[in-house]
Amino acid sequence: MKNYKYLSFFALSLLFVACKDDKKVEKLEFSTLKQTYALNEDVVLQLKSESNEIDSVQYFMNDLKIGSVKNNEQFTYNLSQAKHGAQDIKAITYSKGSANEGSIKINILSNVQPAFYSYTIVNTYPHDIKAYTQGLEFYGDLLIESTGNGEGIGTGTKGKSSIRKVNPKTGEVIKINELDDAIFGEGATVLNNKIYQLTYLNNEAYVYNLETLQKEQTIPYFKKMQGWGLTNDGTNLYMTDGSDRVYIVNPTDFSLIDYFVLATNQGTVPRVNELEWVNGEIYANFYGQDAIGIFNPKNGSVNAVVDLSDLKNKVTKHPDLDVLNGIAYNKKTDTFFVTGKNWDKMFEIRINK
Repeated sequence: MKNYKYLSFFALSLLFVACKDDKKVEKLEFSTLKQTYALNEDVVLQLKSESNEIDSVQYFMNDLKIGSVKNNEQFTYNLSQAKHGAQDIKAITYSKGSANEGSIKINILSNVQPAFYSYTIVNTYPHDIKAYTQGLEFYGDLLIESTGNGEGIGTGTKGKSSIRKVNPKTGEVIKINELDDAIFGEGATVLNNKIYQLTYLNNEAYVYNLETLQKEQTIPYFKKMQGWGLTNDGTNLYMTDGSDRVYIVNPTDFSLIDYFVLATNQGTVPRVNELEWVNGEIYANFYGQDAIGIFNPKNGSVNAVVDLSDLKNKVTKHPDLDVLNGIAYNKKTDTFFVTGKNWDKMFEIRINK
């Protein structure tokens, strides 16, 4: 239901074309430039020039100037503030009044090797088998659950998009607001005594009254995009769109504040889905993967992974059964409530670090 593009890399050489003379083409190469770097690593930039007549060089990363050197001196830049993934490095050379420029891509990955955590099942509770779970979060002793249309195949387990309050131990739906069939509900979170819910393809978020579940506001996204997972840090919202990016947005108008890219030391991680903020870290589901990733919300480095694939073997099998999705942290018990799309059970687990 979603398409993904993976990174490709270009050769470590580039052509600089003189801005004032279309016939003048000088081939230059970066010296000692690697294809892949780790976050916090130094990248050493220097050009190989056939003419050696460079007066100065300015360097940019994604069009943001990172430094300059006289002549063609070596320039060292630390990648501590860089984002994961493919980055565009541009150099502009100046020589006898002529400016030439060109760019090259490098790949930046996490400098952390993820740990692998185990888990213990504390309790097993019933869960609405028609709930195509998109978002799950505790508010007091109740769960706030957001559901989608389910994309079922007519077997009776296809539910409706909704925002609901649920008794976590009985599975009873205490209060529910069902959305129009044209709307596919996605992730949800509670912030400032309001419930925020994303939509998959409508390019807008909904704000609900926390007590009545009545919709009070519709807010468009900052750009045309899909809505997937949602959480908050007490001030701002963190949302995903099915890519490897997590966007930090203003809850008032959904304007973009910043973003980061999830990555391990092996590559970036796409299909980031449901999110849960826990003690300064974000726990995430990944669509199609029955696992939870735990990552740093400042740079997107995945610190740990919890394999929950065995839980799917403990729920009732049926044609509309889908993947693990839904993470709710219970502060009172220091446990997690997890479930899946159209699962008939919810599991209270303790993550063993």
